[in-house]
Amino acid sequence: MIRNAPASELHWFKSSYSDTSNPNDCVEVATAPGTIHVRDSKNTQGPRFAVTPAAWTNFLQLMGES
Repeated sequence: MIRNAPASELHWFKSSYSDTSNPNDCVEVATAPGTIHVRDSKNTQGPRFAVTPAAWTNFLQLMGES
């Protein structure tokens, strides 16, 4: 299980995989030791999830294939 750090302790940035033609449809990510955090940029106080760096790398590789 991945422990979620408080959002205030993370440095969030828009993912390069977000759709730049519509700034309202963006995913933000933040890195922490051993964890990648993901949230919706339209709802920064809303739900978010965290994955291992290996899971994030696998996800990005799959996105690159589509």
